[in-house]
Amino acid sequence: MSSPEFDLAVIGAGAGGLAVASGGARVGAKVALIERTRLGGDCLWHGCVPSKTLLKSARVAHLMRNADRWGLSPADPRADLARVMTHVEATVSDIAAPETPERFRALGVDVILGTGQFTSPSTFVVDGRTITARHFVIATGSRPAIPPIAGLAYVPYLTNETVFSLREPVAHLIIVGAGPVGSEMAQAFRRLGSAVTVVDLANRILPREDADVAAVIQQALEREGVRYRLGITVGGVKQGDPHAGRIRMTLRTANGAVEQLAASHLLLAAGRVPNVEGLGLDAAGVRCEHGRIICDESLHTTNPNIHVIGDAAGGHPFTHVAEHHAGIVLRQTLFRVRWAKPSTVIPWCTYTDPEVARVGLSETDARAHGVEHRVYRFAFGDVHRARMEAETEGFAKLVTEPRGRLLGAVIVGADAGELIAECVLAIGKDMKAEDILDAIHTYPTRSQITRRVASQRRRESLTGASRARMQRLFGLRGS
Repeated sequence: MSSPEFDLAVIGAGAGGLAVASGGARVGAKVALIERTRLGGDCLWHGCVPSKTLLKSARVAHLMRNADRWGLSPADPRADLARVMTHVEATVSDIAAPETPERFRALGVDVILGTGQFTSPSTFVVDGRTITARHFVIATGSRPAIPPIAGLAYVPYLTNETVFSLREPVAHLIIVGAGPVGSEMAQAFRRLGSAVTVVDLANRILPREDADVAAVIQQALEREGVRYRLGITVGGVKQGDPHAGRIRMTLRTANGAVEQLAASHLLLAAGRVPNVEGLGLDAAGVRCEHGRIICDESLHTTNPNIHVIGDAAGGHPFTHVAEHHAGIVLRQTLFRVRWAKPSTVIPWCTYTDPEVARVGLSETDARAHGVEHRVYRFAFGDVHRARMEAETEGFAKLVTEPRGRLLGAVIVGADAGELIAECVLAIGKDMKAEDILDAIHTYPTRSQITRRVASQRRRESLTGASRARMQRLFGLRGS
């Protein structure tokens, strides 16, 4: 039997797939990169890059309207959505510029554009070309989930894959889903002048976060005019009178009451679904359950020569996780470091204003799983930099073991996504909350909040008895 043509064949050219392909080629592996459309993946074209660009434009508009908070005269920016979205498109194009087939071919990667599928456990066929490899990596990403709403097939709706193509004014946007994507888009469109109503079956927004954390975000968005219909079921949608709102939605409350909601546009933000269809996984010996590829903690599928990474692995759908997976798979496949496994210390951030960033065990999860723990909290309102910049919403919260080892952290406030990194390192290195105090934090910065919340743990240890012992031991004379 002839030897495989490639060391690695990567299926999917999103963030994870590109990292595997470029990393493998740079260390001397022969790599094939297979992509059906264009390089870059969902994050670049439809996710992180356009959404955070849009959020920035919306934030600038909000700051202009509220400039009196900083002693300036407010101004109405009169946001033109078409112009804003053109800016978003230009930013995406700028960031996408290096992600070309030519660049990866220059690295030695065989970039193959086309649609394919496995025909056996060791072969993948793309438009008639047969690819064989020592190892395959499935990095096909995910797509927006489409909820089973009656009548949805007959009305125009948006997802993250189409919302950034909007150029027309959005008078009233209904968003189905109060998770991170729904919350970010609700605030962005509201700040850009649209009426926004968020609908969700859950009783509160951001259900993966602690209730006190989610409440900060919901209150902030409600102050800006976002309306919520939570704990409610979508009975169906249909097209309505364009003058009264071309989207007509029927809602059913918990007590059975029926409501009607009219809007100009509908955005679905109800989760993600891994892209695993049409790959010929049965022929490859790769098992799926409920639309997800079965993989172990080392990212091996049921075919030991096929790995799965990123969103396709069915875990946390974040670009930084996909890139982390890429490094793990490269060590396993090329350098045979079989014990290399993905980290379980995974941070994430919701980029509302204020932001929410979390890593490790939440207070809610600790209680639910019966983990003995302590909770320490410090408000941004007591951080001088936050007060200087009039951005005092939110707090930091640490969850520790009784003896102080850090189990989890959440920060809700300005720049939370930047501030959480210190806690990611601390948890990953099994540090105690008090170890954070050993690092000098620049004053005045918002990073003071992690030092201040960690100091709550140290203060707790200064009981009356310990104070008395120190007075006796060191001859202290305080009252």
